[in-house]
Amino acid sequence: MSILQRINHEAIEGIRCGRKNNVNTSFIVYRFGDTVIDTAPSNQWRYIKPFFQEKSIRQILLTHHHEDHSGNAANLEKLTGITPLAEEGTRTIMEKGFSIPLVQRYLWGSSPAINLLPLPDTIELDDGSLLEPVLTPGHAEDMVCYYSSQHGFIFTADLYISRTIRYMRDDENLTVLIKSIRKVLARDFETVLCPHRGVVLQGKQALQEKLNNLLELCERTQNLHQQGQSIKEITRNLLGSEDGISYLTGFGFSKRNLIRESLKVAL
Repeated sequence: MSILQRINHEAIEGIRCGRKNNVNTSFIVYRFGDTVIDTAPSNQWRYIKPFFQEKSIRQILLTHHHEDHSGNAANLEKLTGITPLAEEGTRTIMEKGFSIPLVQRYLWGSSPAINLLPLPDTIELDDGSLLEPVLTPGHAEDMVCYYSSQHGFIFTADLYISRTIRYMRDDENLTVLIKSIRKVLARDFETVLCPHRGVVLQGKQALQEKLNNLLELCERTQNLHQQGQSIKEITRNLLGSEDGISYLTGFGFSKRNLIRESLKVAL
């Protein structure tokens, strides 16, 4: 575990940390001036703490409660005296605390309970520009993206990650996720700032491609289902057999979850 990458894109800085330098097992904390977006997993605290100490912090924004995004919220509050801001659903979950599956706890660590502050309708950055919180459920009910019309970028939380996905969590809702992608695509932006993939310069095009790929998968899934194929058969035909991560998570994160959700999407 270590610092894997420093990111600089115009006025945005970031730091990638994690067990391994790949999309699924690393995480990027972004900073715009004195504003921090998400806090990274708690098992990376000793590595990323210097990043938080480099510059003064005025505000901390959470995108949702998942432990890779919120794990250091309490640590960062203790370090800076600043309570993070979050959407109502995130505040409710984080106040009570939440259980984390064993594999996720190994990858990211815990996320201690914390009382958070509510998000305003708009968030002012230190250059006078504004961020708009955009509620984007589907991956998580409480997920929020942060959009800047002035700068033409959006912090997408886990809305993007990749143009093509092959797995889903068992608590994700693909119908709602597709609606959230369309909601974001209605905004005018060019750059996606993903905490896993990184800076995506042609981000709107990439997100549109993800939507197109998901809709194509849904159509192919439903056609095969109408032909009488089972979820297991469709999964094998379209995504290949389940592999190690599916079995390690007890199919909590698996290909069959994506196929099952694809059957529910109205085309």
